[in-house]
Amino acid sequence: MITICQKYKKLHKTTIFTANQPLMNKIILLFLIGIFCACESRDQMPKQAAQETEVIEVQEPASLPEVWNRLYKDYETYREASITNRRFKHSDIVPLIEVLPPPFQLVQAGESVEGRSIHHISWGKGATQVLMWSQMHGDEPTATMALFDIFNFLLADDTYNEFRERLSQTLTIHFLPLLNPDGAEVYKRRNALGIDLNRDALRLQSPESQFLKKIRDEIQADWGFNLHDQSRYYAAGDRNKTASVSFLAPAYNYAKDVNENREDVMQLIVLLNQLLQDYIPGNIARYDDAFEPRAFGDNMQKWGTRTILVESGGLVDDLEKQELRRLHFVLLLAGLDAIAGKQYDKVPSDDYHQIPMNNGAAFFDLILREVTIEKDNKEYLVDLGFRQTELNTSVKKVGFYPRARLAEIGDLSTLFAYEELKGQGFKAVPGRLYEKAFDSLQELKRQNIPALLRQGYTSFRVNAEISNAIKAYLPIEVVQGHRYYNEIQLYGNPSFLLEKDGRYHYALINGRLYDLEKDMKEIQASM
Repeated sequence: MITICQKYKKLHKTTIFTANQPLMNKIILLFLIGIFCACESRDQMPKQAAQETEVIEVQEPASLPEVWNRLYKDYETYREASITNRRFKHSDIVPLIEVLPPPFQLVQAGESVEGRSIHHISWGKGATQVLMWSQMHGDEPTATMALFDIFNFLLADDTYNEFRERLSQTLTIHFLPLLNPDGAEVYKRRNALGIDLNRDALRLQSPESQFLKKIRDEIQADWGFNLHDQSRYYAAGDRNKTASVSFLAPAYNYAKDVNENREDVMQLIVLLNQLLQDYIPGNIARYDDAFEPRAFGDNMQKWGTRTILVESGGLVDDLEKQELRRLHFVLLLAGLDAIAGKQYDKVPSDDYHQIPMNNGAAFFDLILREVTIEKDNKEYLVDLGFRQTELNTSVKKVGFYPRARLAEIGDLSTLFAYEELKGQGFKAVPGRLYEKAFDSLQELKRQNIPALLRQGYTSFRVNAEISNAIKAYLPIEVVQGHRYYNEIQLYGNPSFLLEKDGRYHYALINGRLYDLEKDMKEIQASM
C-alpha cells in the first residue's frame, strides 16, 4: 500500500486544474487527491505511532459442537460389551454383523486368502459417500472395536436422534470393519500371503486389496477414513508425550501438492486435533507426508477420495486400548458430523502444520537411568531401556505373553518411558541361579521368594514342563534344561538386581521392576 501511495504522490503534486475540465473529472481528481494526501500523512507518521495504532487479531480456536463432548460422556451406553480386548477374531464379530438390522445393509461380502468373509456394510441415505476401512493390518484393532460401538450408537433411539438424522440425510457411510481377517486370526500385520495390504494398492494381488479398491470405485467415495494402529513407542514431537493418536492428510504426488480435497482433510484434522486436546492434551501427532506410491491412503487421495489416516498409538495405563477405543468412537462420529455440516471449512488449514510430528521409537516401557554396569572388571554409567514384545501362544484364554528385550544401552537422556527409575548410585548385578532344582512349580511357590530375591537369586530351575505363557508372568526367571545364561547385554532379556550400599533394593525380571520392600506381597502373590 505504501508503495502505491508513493507512486501517486508525484501525480498529486503535479496535478493542474483547468477551467475547461468537465466537472465530473474535477470531482474524481479531488477524490484521488484526498486519498493520496491520506497516504502521505500515513507515510510521515512516526514509526512507533504507526505500530501503536495497528490492531493484531488473534484467532481463537473454533468452538466445537457441544454434542461431540457429550458423546464421550455417554460412551458406555453404546459400548459393544462382547468385545473386551484387542485380540478378538473374525468369529467374534461375524455374529454381530449378521444381526445388524435396518437401516444397516449388508451390501456385499468378499473373501480373504483363507476364505474368511470381508463385509461391506452401509448406513444412511445421503449424497456424500464416506468409506471407513479398519484393520487392513491384522494386529491393528482399535478402530474396529470403535466401529462396533458406533453401530450400537447408530441403532439407538434417544436424545441423539437429531444427530443421527443429520448424518443419515447427508451421508451414506460404508464400513469395512475387518479387512484382513486372516491377519487378525494370528494377530499379525500381513495377510495370509505375507503381503502388507497397505503396499498393494497398485498391483492389487491380494483379494482383500481388490475388494477395497472395488468398493471405492463402485461408490466413488468422497471421503475415506484409513484406520490403523501404530507402535506404542512413538512420541508426539520431542516431548515426554506418547503419540496416542496420529493423523495424516496423505500426499497424492511426490511434490506433496495441496489441492482442494487435501486441504479439506487438513482442515478436518485441525478440528479433530482440537477435540482430542480436551482429553489427551499433547498426545496428538502428525505423520510425515512423504508420498508412498504403493499405499492405499496416498492412492485414495490421488483417485479423488479425501482421505484421512488415523493411527492409534500408546496411552499410559491403556495396554488393551480401551480408552483409545472410546476416543475413536468420539473422533469418528465427530468427523462424520463435521463432514455432514462442513464445520471443517471454518478452520485454517495452516494449523495442520502446527501439530507436532510423529517421533518414531522415542519411548520405552522402562528406562533405568544412570545405573552402573560392570564388564571386564570395569564400571560404566549407562541408561538401560526395555521394551516388551508380545508372542503368540496356543494356550486357551491367553493368546499371547510378553517377553522383554533390553532394547538400548547408553545415553537415553533425550528419550522417554512409560516407567522410569532414577538409578544414580545403583549397580545392576546379574542374578544368580538357585542351587536346588525343584520338581514342580508348586514346590517352588512354597518358597519365600522375596527373601530369595533379596539374597541375590533371580533364577530357579524347575524340572517339570511349564509353558512360556505362565513363566512370563512370574516375578522370577524359571530355567528349564541344563543351559543357563544371564548377562546384561543388548537385545537380551537379563534378570538382575539393583544393588546399593551393600543390599539389593530392586529386581528386574522379564522387563518388570519390583521394589523388594514395597512389592513383597505382590511378588509372593504372583507366584
